[in-house]
Amino acid sequence: MNRIGFIGVGNMGRAMASAIINGYDDQIVVYDQNKAACMQFSEDDYVLVASDLEELVRQAKYIVLSVKPQYYMEVCSAIKGCLTPEHVIITVAPGYSIKKMKELLNSSSKIIRTMPNTPALIASGVTAYTYYSEELTQEEIDRFLDYFNRFGQSIYVDEKLMAAVVAASGSSPAYAYMFIEAMADAAVSFGMPRDMAYEMSALAIKGACEMILKTKRHPGELKDAVTSPGGTTIQAVMALEESGFRNSVIQGMTACYNKANQMANN
Repeated sequence: MNRIGFIGVGNMGRAMASAIINGYDDQIVVYDQNKAACMQFSEDDYVLVASDLEELVRQAKYIVLSVKPQYYMEVCSAIKGCLTPEHVIITVAPGYSIKKMKELLNSSSKIIRTMPNTPALIASGVTAYTYYSEELTQEEIDRFLDYFNRFGQSIYVDEKLMAAVVAASGSSPAYAYMFIEAMADAAVSFGMPRDMAYEMSALAIKGACEMILKTKRHPGELKDAVTSPGGTTIQAVMALEESGFRNSVIQGMTACYNKANQMANN
């Protein structure tokens, strides 16, 4: 049995589950205390809505804890007695190391620690993952990747980098939204309609991101290619630097990184 189950089908859990269903030839299992959250799956033949946590654990080998971090202890306590050595627990919350999860479950539990981000909602997410290589087979990791790559790209990282991942990809969509919102506000002040300002700003940022990913060129090199001598772009760059643009980004990410480490140590 290689089924995957989701404990919690709020925004993130629902996005991941829905992406996996597409093109998948076996059932997935879902459970949520909020019965209304499960109703969206009630008529899908590829989804088994479990009546309780015990049924979900019995029906799935891979179990995604897609509940909010504050409920992890409660959920782990509830499923601990039902788990077998074959189960693979997949976490999606910051602050819960593999070691901490083993303390909440048991030392022999197979854990894959992940950090996805919200673009998973549109199958454009990036998920960092880590695990103890001696505890999981390659077949189990391949199956996990088959599931998680359905809503984006998965990248293996050393567990010590997980706090950095939170800052670099987990929380960073918020920074991008703030940047796009500020760009649009400025464009509106120049007379551009609000909807057009959001669309043009978002598309420009999307294109810039694709340039980095597809050309593999250094971001600074790509920036230099846009900044003609004595032109408009260099004036914008100078004004942004005067306002501490890059330093603000670094300080914000540092605050995020420190908070992630603090959560992990509590």
